[in-house]
Amino acid sequence: MRALSNPLLMKWFNAVVRLSSALRSSLGGRQNAELRLPLKGRRDHCRAGHVYLVGAGSGDAELLTLKAARLLMQADAVVYDRLVGDEVLALIPSGSERYYVGKARGHHSVPQAEIGALMVKLAREGKSVVRLKGGDPAVFARMGEELDALAAAAVPATIVPGITAASAAAACMGIPLTDRGHAQQLRFVTAQLCREDGTPDWAALARKEETLVFYMGLSKVTAICQGLRQAGLPDEWPIMLVANASQPEQQSLVGSLADMPEKLAAHPLPSPCLIVVGSVVQRVSTSPVALAAACNFSKGAS
Repeated sequence: MRALSNPLLMKWFNAVVRLSSALRSSLGGRQNAELRLPLKGRRDHCRAGHVYLVGAGSGDAELLTLKAARLLMQADAVVYDRLVGDEVLALIPSGSERYYVGKARGHHSVPQAEIGALMVKLAREGKSVVRLKGGDPAVFARMGEELDALAAAAVPATIVPGITAASAAAACMGIPLTDRGHAQQLRFVTAQLCREDGTPDWAALARKEETLVFYMGLSKVTAICQGLRQAGLPDEWPIMLVANASQPEQQSLVGSLADMPEKLAAHPLPSPCLIVVGSVVQRVSTSPVALAAACNFSKGAS
């Protein structure tokens, strides 16, 4: 493993050591091997010629998985997206190669085919490669296309999940995504109309017993509200918008399908922004987590 020279790396490593010690102490000081966190080991070492599709989580470096952090410290090259937080990028050692391939709405800095070709090229040069994606790489992150490119080139790959934006947003606002009294189902929906007949099936989505989470939908809030209302959800049905979930600049708006477009116009939110629709949103007003967040995130509007 590379030397831990970065201050944030040291902070992370020391926290892990303290946690491991605390666990051992709580069980009477037994030196149980099962309590030792696997920070390194031959089986888990970042391998040459291998690509790791890693979830960077929601931006808060402390929500990064231990495996993701270790791979970032060990990789020869990191290929990363726009939504990866600065604190997470700070974990990459100065000696590692960095390649920015971020995409923004209406502008792709690097075409998807070139991203795949870059990963293949780096792996064939004998480098260990981390493909770092915001959130979870398997949730609306084009992981399938990148796995296909690697498979076609016979490049081995490993998937390392991360905390997706839906989980981070719900946690920061102090609500569950599912609840026996509110939602027995959870559905993730991309708000991007990628297909020719890309209009969502609003009738299938307008169900009271589930939570809907729309990704990449900030510019489509009005269409989402109208579509769900026309499909049968009541005007007062709860909706929540959370921008930059889990980060210091987090902002949020809570309202109804009827009034959210007007609220958003009066209090614009930045991207990335997640949209949560469902009766679980009603719990925000009484959640002690949400009340604490309101104090911590002074920019938030509600």
